Amino acid sequence: MSGSISRIPVRFRVEGLGEAEGSLIRFLAPRTVEALLRAMPLHGITATAKGMLYFSVPVRLGFEKPRTQVDEGDIAYWPIGSAVCIVLERTSPYSPVNLTGRITENLDLFNRVGAGKRVMVEKA
Repeated sequence: MSGSISRIPVRFRVEGLGEAEGSLIRFLAPRTVEALLRAMPLHGITATAKGMLYFSVPVRLGFEKPRTQVDEGDIAYWPIGSAVCIVLERTSPYSPVNLTGRITENLDLFNRVGAGKRVMVEKA
Protein backbone atom coordinates (compact mmCIF):
# COMPACT_ATOMS: atom_id res chain seq x y z
CA MET A 1 0.00 0.00 0.00
CA SER A 2 1.15 3.50 -0.67
CA GLY A 3 1.64 5.22 2.68
CA SER A 4 0.03 4.23 5.94
CA ILE A 5 -2.85 6.65 6.31
CA SER A 6 -6.42 5.41 6.00
CA ARG A 7 -7.88 8.61 4.49
CA ILE A 8 -6.19 9.97 1.40
CA PRO A 9 -7.13 13.49 0.28
CA VAL A 10 -7.95 13.86 -3.42
CA ARG A 11 -8.82 16.79 -5.66
CA PHE A 12 -11.29 16.72 -8.54
CA ARG A 13 -10.86 19.33 -11.31
CA VAL A 14 -13.68 19.85 -13.79
CA GLU A 15 -12.62 21.74 -16.90
CA GLY A 16 -14.09 25.23 -16.94
CA LEU A 17 -16.11 24.78 -13.73
CA GLY A 18 -13.79 24.42 -10.75
CA GLU A 19 -12.51 22.03 -8.12
CA ALA A 20 -13.83 19.85 -5.32
CA GLU A 21 -12.06 18.00 -2.52
CA GLY A 22 -12.63 14.49 -1.29
CA SER A 23 -11.09 11.61 0.64
CA LEU A 24 -10.51 8.05 -0.42
CA ILE A 25 -10.98 5.80 2.61
CA ARG A 26 -8.94 2.60 2.55
CA PHE A 27 -11.06 0.42 4.83
CA LEU A 28 -14.13 0.83 2.61
CA ALA A 29 -12.50 -1.12 -0.27
CA PRO A 30 -8.72 -1.47 0.25
CA ARG A 31 -7.81 -3.09 -3.10
CA THR A 32 -9.98 -0.67 -5.05
CA VAL A 33 -8.64 2.42 -3.28
CA GLU A 34 -5.05 1.24 -3.78
CA ALA A 35 -5.60 0.59 -7.50
CA LEU A 36 -7.15 4.04 -7.98
CA LEU A 37 -4.25 5.69 -6.14
CA ARG A 38 -1.67 3.84 -8.26
CA ALA A 39 -3.41 4.98 -11.46
CA MET A 40 -3.58 8.69 -10.48
CA PRO A 41 -3.90 11.19 -11.91
CA LEU A 42 -7.12 9.88 -13.45
CA HIS A 43 -8.69 11.63 -16.45
CA GLY A 44 -12.07 11.11 -18.04
CA ILE A 45 -15.14 12.50 -19.74
CA THR A 46 -18.26 12.78 -17.59
CA ALA A 47 -21.55 10.99 -18.08
CA THR A 48 -24.67 10.94 -15.90
CA ALA A 49 -26.97 8.15 -14.76
CA LYS A 50 -29.49 7.63 -11.97
CA GLY A 51 -28.35 10.32 -9.51
CA MET A 52 -24.65 9.91 -10.27
CA LEU A 53 -21.94 11.56 -12.33
CA TYR A 54 -19.31 9.10 -13.57
CA PHE A 55 -16.29 8.78 -15.83
CA SER A 56 -14.35 5.78 -17.11
CA VAL A 57 -10.88 5.15 -15.71
CA PRO A 58 -8.07 2.73 -16.71
CA VAL A 59 -8.65 0.54 -13.65
CA ARG A 60 -10.22 -2.90 -14.07
CA LEU A 61 -11.38 -4.52 -10.84
CA GLY A 62 -14.21 -6.72 -9.64
CA PHE A 63 -16.56 -6.22 -6.74
CA GLU A 64 -15.14 -5.46 -3.29
CA LYS A 65 -17.64 -5.03 -0.47
CA PRO A 66 -20.25 -4.09 -3.11
CA ARG A 67 -23.06 -1.69 -2.26
CA THR A 68 -26.48 -1.49 -3.83
CA GLN A 69 -27.39 1.79 -2.09
CA VAL A 70 -25.22 4.94 -2.00
CA ASP A 71 -25.62 8.37 -0.43
CA GLU A 72 -25.14 11.93 -1.63
CA GLY A 73 -21.44 12.80 -1.59
CA ASP A 74 -20.16 9.23 -1.83
CA ILE A 75 -17.28 8.40 -4.16
CA ALA A 76 -17.53 4.91 -5.63
CA TYR A 77 -15.95 2.66 -8.23
CA TRP A 78 -18.36 0.96 -10.64
CA PRO A 79 -16.81 -2.38 -11.71
CA ILE A 80 -19.26 -3.01 -14.58
CA GLY A 81 -18.36 0.33 -16.20
CA SER A 82 -14.75 0.64 -14.94
CA ALA A 83 -15.71 4.09 -13.74
CA VAL A 84 -15.39 6.46 -10.80
CA CYS A 85 -18.79 7.72 -9.63
CA ILE A 86 -19.74 10.82 -7.66
CA VAL A 87 -23.12 10.32 -6.03
CA LEU A 88 -25.38 13.37 -6.34
CA GLU A 89 -28.37 11.99 -4.41
CA ARG A 90 -29.24 8.89 -2.41
CA THR A 91 -29.78 6.21 -5.04
CA SER A 92 -29.57 2.55 -5.98
CA PRO A 93 -27.14 2.22 -8.91
CA TYR A 94 -27.97 0.03 -11.92
CA SER A 95 -25.46 -2.50 -10.58
CA PRO A 96 -23.43 -2.68 -7.35
CA VAL A 97 -20.51 -0.31 -6.74
CA ASN A 98 -17.44 -0.38 -4.48
CA LEU A 99 -17.70 2.53 -2.04
CA THR A 100 -14.28 4.24 -1.92
CA GLY A 101 -14.70 7.62 -0.22
CA ARG A 102 -16.55 10.91 0.26
CA ILE A 103 -16.58 14.38 -1.26
CA THR A 104 -15.55 16.73 1.56
CA GLU A 105 -15.74 20.16 -0.11
CA ASN A 106 -17.77 21.66 -2.96
CA LEU A 107 -20.14 18.78 -3.77
CA ASP A 108 -22.35 21.41 -5.46
CA LEU A 109 -19.79 21.61 -8.27
CA PHE A 110 -20.93 18.22 -9.56
CA ASN A 111 -24.56 19.33 -9.77
CA ARG A 112 -23.45 21.84 -12.43
CA VAL A 113 -21.56 19.23 -14.46
CA GLY A 114 -23.37 17.54 -17.31
CA ALA A 115 -22.23 14.91 -19.75
CA GLY A 116 -19.13 15.52 -21.84
CA LYS A 117 -16.99 17.54 -19.41
CA ARG A 118 -13.32 16.73 -18.85
CA VAL A 119 -12.52 15.75 -15.27
CA MET A 120 -9.27 14.91 -13.52
CA VAL A 121 -8.63 13.37 -10.09
CA GLU A 122 -5.30 13.62 -8.31
CA LYS A 123 -3.88 13.21 -4.82
CA ALA A 124 -4.29 16.52 -3.00
